[in-house]
Amino acid sequence: MEKNVALIALFAALIAVLALIPKITLGFGVPITAQSLGIMLAGAVLGSKRGALAVLLFLLLVAVGLPLLAGGRGGLGVFFGPTGGFLFSWPLAAWLTGFVVEKWRSVPLGASVFVGAILGGIVLSYAMGIVGLSLALGKSLIESTSLMLVFIPGDMIKALIVAALTVSLSRARPSSVLSRH
Repeated sequence: MEKNVALIALFAALIAVLALIPKITLGFGVPITAQSLGIMLAGAVLGSKRGALAVLLFLLLVAVGLPLLAGGRGGLGVFFGPTGGFLFSWPLAAWLTGFVVEKWRSVPLGASVFVGAILGGIVLSYAMGIVGLSLALGKSLIESTSLMLVFIPGDMIKALIVAALTVSLSRARPSSVLSRH
């Protein structure tokens, strides 16, 4: 129990630290950040439940005003702006990433993490993020979807990095990848 709490807090802190990597802001309010990598990694390493809890803890800290998002943003207002749909998707994205890794035990770890990260960190996040972006900017879903296309290559690279990090962690310390235990 204490170990779980510590790991959840550690991954919430990791997601916060990833905000320190400079963001790239595009003209429509959704920045390219490293934090989405942390969301995928939380699910891949901690598993569905603990990964989602780590993200929920992080978002709770953001909601109470800590400036933990890329660019030093925080507070309730960020949940209702252009990135709101993505923020709301993050716990579900971590959960889905972890769920795929947990259920696909017969598949090599790297492949299951990559697929899980794509399904959770890209497909699910984009689905919710595009809806939020559309509502925040008053654009159609098609217009909002076209704005998001620029993010796909970078997010695919993040999914590959998450798979490589998880496999490396598993080789160095097999018991640390809780999604497989």
